Amino acid sequence: MAIRAAEISDIIRQQLEEYTRSIEVHETGRVLSTGDGIARIYGLERAAVGELLEFPRNIFGMVLNLDEDNVGAALFGEAHEIGEGDEVRRTGRIAEVPAGPELLGRVVNALGQPIDGKGEIKATTSRQIELKAPGIVARQPVKEPLQTGLKAIDALIPIGRGQRETSVSASPLSW
Repeated sequence: MAIRAAEISDIIRQQLEEYTRSIEVHETGRVLSTGDGIARIYGLERAAVGELLEFPRNIFGMVLNLDEDNVGAALFGEAHEIGEGDEVRRTGRIAEVPAGPELLGRVVNALGQPIDGKGEIKATTSRQIELKAPGIVARQPVKEPLQTGLKAIDALIPIGRGQRETSVSASPLSW
């Protein structure tokens, strides 16, 4: 069987046409210390508050504190499995969880990952973990009075059940 130069050059040309250059760049850091579910990490200069970090053994964390020389992250998982010197990778995305009717009846962890053994959650929408609360005006007003059962408190302090109070009622304490 003879090898022809034309066949080899055709194969090389085909491979060069199909070649795509892709580079993956990951910013990594090292764990300085851990304690009480918090990890201090060195080397993640471009990390953002709320960003998801990936630790060894499929453990995740969320950046909560940015100092000049290190980053503080809350750990979502078995904190005792993370040790000094472990490599940490930035994911480049803000921590979010799936949302919607697909979660009804499901048991999930803090990252929205299923832990009930019923398979993957196929949610089409997601929500960030850290969100600004809606303004006072956008919340539901207090619509129902709440009785404590203590006559002195119920007579002196107006307490209502709901999200906010729409008007200030006159109480003997404000006279």
